[in-house]
Amino acid sequence: MCIRDRIVFWAGAMTLFELAHFNPAKPMYEQGLILLPHLAAQGWGVGAGGEVTSTFPYFAIGSIHLISSAFLGYGGIFHALRGPATLENRFRFFGYDWADTGKMTTILGIHLVLLGIGAFLLVAKAMYFDGLYDPAVENVRVVTNPTLNPARIYGYLFGAVGNFWIAGVDNLEDVVGGHIWVGGILILGGLFHIATRPFQWTHPLFVWSGEAYLSYSLGALALMGFIATLFVSVNTTVYPEVFYGPALTIRQNFVPYFSSPDPEFVTSRTWLANTHFWLAFFFLQGHIWHALRSRGLDFRKGRVSEAAILPKPIA
Repeated sequence: MCIRDRIVFWAGAMTLFELAHFNPAKPMYEQGLILLPHLAAQGWGVGAGGEVTSTFPYFAIGSIHLISSAFLGYGGIFHALRGPATLENRFRFFGYDWADTGKMTTILGIHLVLLGIGAFLLVAKAMYFDGLYDPAVENVRVVTNPTLNPARIYGYLFGAVGNFWIAGVDNLEDVVGGHIWVGGILILGGLFHIATRPFQWTHPLFVWSGEAYLSYSLGALALMGFIATLFVSVNTTVYPEVFYGPALTIRQNFVPYFSSPDPEFVTSRTWLANTHFWLAFFFLQGHIWHALRSRGLDFRKGRVSEAAILPKPIA
């Protein structure tokens, strides 16, 4: 709960911080903003040409996150100081063992369902609540006919449509249709994992321990970080130029980096792309480190420890 509290607190506090420093007379991408451009691209408080018509939605969203974080923080403190020492003694649903394969996949399923709901919230905003900002028409519009054709949606995934893989999407109909497909798959997959236990043949494929789960999570974050780097660098539909600045090119010095066509011009897109790349890079190193440790590798000796005992999965 405390982790969620910090995430929500950061989102709310940073939104209000950016709003306090926002200058409507200057483009967002010249002001080092990273959250307000996201809200603007979702159609909050902007009109024709991407002009900010009202900052109240930004204030409201930031305040809601900040207030929510206070309740989450209170809940965390309550459970730490006044709650039962072992919650599963009173509520068995909240008890688990790292090696309990059924419980672990149930937790995975719950997270997948929540991610699916998040995808459908964007769909609802696009189709029923004012719409999204469309750089093609330079205004906010409702998406009335999202693309549901699987050949086109999966065409991005397999390189049959556009350039830059899934980051090549160039219209809101495909963006919203993709979210419908992804949201549906996530929810169905989540319900499947909640209702079932892992098949016996999957047990040897994984290490059923806390450190192994940490490594899997870091690997997933690294993958998402690299995908986000590509998306924010080249896509000007989901990340409109009016809010983020021009698309980036990859350059090489001692290390690769992403910059505007004018290397001296640093925009919000530049910050986001390079930050995501380096976060993903270090998440990947963390994934490898913890994955090897979970398999019993002793880094001091440079080999797998003979004393290492892998947890036996509980079916």
